[in-house]
Amino acid sequence: MIQTQFQSKIQILKSDNARDYFNSILGEFLAQEGIVHLSSCVDTPQQNGIAERKNRHLLEVARSLMFSMNVPKLFWGQAVLTAAYLINRMPSRGENSTQEYQFWDLESFSESPITTENHIPPESFNQPESIVDLWDKEHIQEETEERALSQQTHEAEPGPNPSKLPGNNAPDGTVDSDITEIQVPQNIQEAFKYPKWKAVVDEEVRELEKNGTWEITDLPRGKKPVGCKWIFTIKYKADGNVDRYKARLVAKGFTQSYGIDYQETFAPVAKLNTVRVLLSLAANLDWSLHQLDVKNVFLNGDLEEEVYMDILAGLETTSNFNKVCRLRKSLYGLKQSPRAWFERFTKVVKGYRFVQCQSDHTLFVKHFPEGKLAIIIVYVDDIILTGDHEEKIDLLKKLLTKEFEIKDLGNLKYFLGMEIARLKKGIAVSQRKYILDLLNETGMLGCKPAETPMDTTVKLEESDGSAPVDKGRYQRLVGKLIYLSHTRPDIGFSVSVVSQFMNNPTEKHMTAVIRILRYLKMTPGKGLFFQRTTKKEIEIFSDADWAGSVTDRRSTSGYCSFVWGNLVTWRSKKQSVVARSSAEAEFRAMAQGICEGIWLNRLLEELRVPLKHPMVLYCDNQAAISIAKNPIHHDRTKHVEIDRHFIKEKIEEGVFKVSYTPTNCQTTDILTKALA
Repeated sequence: MIQTQFQSKIQILKSDNARDYFNSILGEFLAQEGIVHLSSCVDTPQQNGIAERKNRHLLEVARSLMFSMNVPKLFWGQAVLTAAYLINRMPSRGENSTQEYQFWDLESFSESPITTENHIPPESFNQPESIVDLWDKEHIQEETEERALSQQTHEAEPGPNPSKLPGNNAPDGTVDSDITEIQVPQNIQEAFKYPKWKAVVDEEVRELEKNGTWEITDLPRGKKPVGCKWIFTIKYKADGNVDRYKARLVAKGFTQSYGIDYQETFAPVAKLNTVRVLLSLAANLDWSLHQLDVKNVFLNGDLEEEVYMDILAGLETTSNFNKVCRLRKSLYGLKQSPRAWFERFTKVVKGYRFVQCQSDHTLFVKHFPEGKLAIIIVYVDDIILTGDHEEKIDLLKKLLTKEFEIKDLGNLKYFLGMEIARLKKGIAVSQRKYILDLLNETGMLGCKPAETPMDTTVKLEESDGSAPVDKGRYQRLVGKLIYLSHTRPDIGFSVSVVSQFMNNPTEKHMTAVIRILRYLKMTPGKGLFFQRTTKKEIEIFSDADWAGSVTDRRSTSGYCSFVWGNLVTWRSKKQSVVARSSAEAEFRAMAQGICEGIWLNRLLEELRVPLKHPMVLYCDNQAAISIAKNPIHHDRTKHVEIDRHFIKEKIEEGVFKVSYTPTNCQTTDILTKALA
């Protein structure tokens, strides 16, 4: 082709050392044409830099095409061919005319040569030139969009130039929607192109109007409306299957002004520590666990302020031209919406004579004369019901359904990314799906697993001399690991360490984060197990790693607490001051452990759960125990007098007793040192 089209002759063929270039047919052809074949050394791509760079160029363009148009990976070969087609028609510094090449004509392209059916303009459907290769439906297992996304099937990737299958009569420029991934619209105009998403939008608008969320009116003088936009997402079940499609109208609350269209904004959410305590009690006392979901939760809050919003995007008409919405109900995006919803929910639940707990304001309990109880805990729109009075729990569901639009999800199985399974021996809690999604997002599903979350020989510092990394990506990864540590105490210390370098992360810090991900790859299904035990007490283990930080020589405190024999709370935290001795470091850790124990004791008292007193605090430092038990005052302890008096007071009151535990039995070691 080069010889006939460009009147030139190939003199040298340069390639890598692949065996494909050394077969007899190619060798005979090169010898016949007088072409010299030069090959690079093994594992030395630098010697063939031009070809390697062009491969990189092709792949970068192909990835950009696929990413921008949400094309399934199945069509990566077509993406590379399209990339080559585009590159050959784009101007370059070496081209002085257009005689040999046809430059890029925008009119000859649709949005993407390999795009899916929903993104191709209708006017490009009947173009005479074929754009993509199609696959016959007879050769493809038909699946719905839900199965295509939720079930991972192992299949060989097509070659760079897959041949067409027989029996292909589909029109050019289209791709069977059965083999595409679910497309999430980016705006309301795009959503209207999909019947399924349009139906979700229409349903949301009906709910908003039915709820009396707004009224159309003129904008008063001196008032400024807030904007709004549509957010689309897909909610999945614990097994990865699609639960439902969601469309949310969100107000642009960042344009609100304090004191004008909003006042207070704080609203509590359930502590995961409280949830774990309830799971431990449910496993021991055989309580049932139910889950409810409140639909359009923020629409149930009443607005006290005067707030105006622009007409819904995509729904403007001539009748509401130059009009605005006067909001009567709270809406997603408004700063005061969470608070308005929680105040409404609290008012309703208290109307059923439930008592709001002071240890956790999202926890409500009602005790009955026969000694039974019903418990509610709420995290925004997710509600957990538990207790031993089934009749009252069923009645409570009916009462809540009358006040709010409630979806009964049955037994508790999936809560805030935590997979909860009730077994004969107890309750298992893990975040396996969350871990696999995180590994997939970071491209580490195929990484080499690690046996420990942190290298014991590595000491991280602020300035380690390595190159800086993307700060935003590092913070996102660490943030997700912090959330994951709610069910994985084994990564608690490692995550605490890497979270200390959020402001200026370097390659060495990122390597430590990657090590945690590699450890999670080996143990994706590990988590917590709550079982029935004979213990009816609270046990606290505290420990400290004296001067463990090489940067500022501060110690790391750690504690973990057990309620009725099950691990419910833990913490790994760098101390705020430098400890002058190991006893001082351990003493500060003891004070933190006692604070946690006092909160747990208060929580169980409000639930009226029987508890053996005093609570037990275990420590492996004899000096710290002696300071706590004996009223000694000298120069070595006067700078920790507050902690000393606090611990001494709780011991004298009989709330706590301090006991020694050998170092090899110290459970909290995993929260103060790297696992070995």
